[in-house]
Amino acid sequence: MVRWSRASQAVAAGVLVLSAACQPAGDGTETSKVNGDVTVAAGEHLGDVSTVNGSIHIRENAAVTTAHTVNGSISLEPHASAAELKTVNGGIRLEQGARVSGDVQTVNGELSLANGAAVGGQLGNLNGTIRVAAAHVGGGIETVSGSMELGPDAQVDGGIRVHKNNSLLSWDGGSVPRIVVGPGSRIGGTLNFERQVSLYVSDKATIGPLQGATAVKYSGDRPPD
Repeated sequence: MVRWSRASQAVAAGVLVLSAACQPAGDGTETSKVNGDVTVAAGEHLGDVSTVNGSIHIRENAAVTTAHTVNGSISLEPHASAAELKTVNGGIRLEQGARVSGDVQTVNGELSLANGAAVGGQLGNLNGTIRVAAAHVGGGIETVSGSMELGPDAQVDGGIRVHKNNSLLSWDGGSVPRIVVGPGSRIGGTLNFERQVSLYVSDKATIGPLQGATAVKYSGDRPPD
């Protein structure tokens, strides 16, 4: 499983995505472009789907093996599925009931899981907000600079890790990530913070052991601004 342990690894991951996106189509079950969006029609089943400069749209009830892009977003409509989603510059959104059995990762972009969505592997980015509604993440969440909105009723196994920024480049302008664990949410595993964060945990949420931060408990639907 890929881990964002340092910024250089994320850049290397971007190179891998680029390489994958440039591979030619194989036996007709793959779709590969250099420029332009890729759309998988509702109910259609394909293998690997990739582009370099463009977004990938996987329509309702469609299924792909992997979806990779470099400059573009990836979206899974309700009840669509994939084994892996990766981009470098762009967000990834799973709509209601969408499922990914493996990892969902971007370098610079927002990650969003709607109610009923599920990721079996890791959810991770370097920079960009991470939003998990009443959805499930099986392999933990990792970021360097991303703020998080988890819940209400989010379930995360494998813990949370916010890495220290070891890059010579500033990914976040010195801002402090804001981590919110909403009512009814359950975070299994260790919450490990290698840099300063603002951590708010609902009094109706359950979390694992904390390292590197102190939780501010709150009641009601939202923490204070």
